[in-house]
Amino acid sequence: MTAEMLTSVRELDSRVNDGLCVRLLWCQHSGRLFVAVNDHKRGDAFSLEVPKDQRPMHVFHHPYAFAA
Repeated sequence: MTAEMLTSVRELDSRVNDGLCVRLLWCQHSGRLFVAVNDHKRGDAFSLEVPKDQRPMHVFHHPYAFAA
């Protein structure tokens, strides 16, 4: 991943609840959307690309359903 790609990532939304941090990210370089999840209680973290046939906010609110 290039430095240009890293600086082109923008946070569109985020939420934190009970140690769970969820972020909706947009890569300006590629136009792709991602959801990043960090569970501070369990020490788990993952990210996933928002499928083109899904609404980004739906994936943002239900990331574990899409990670399965």
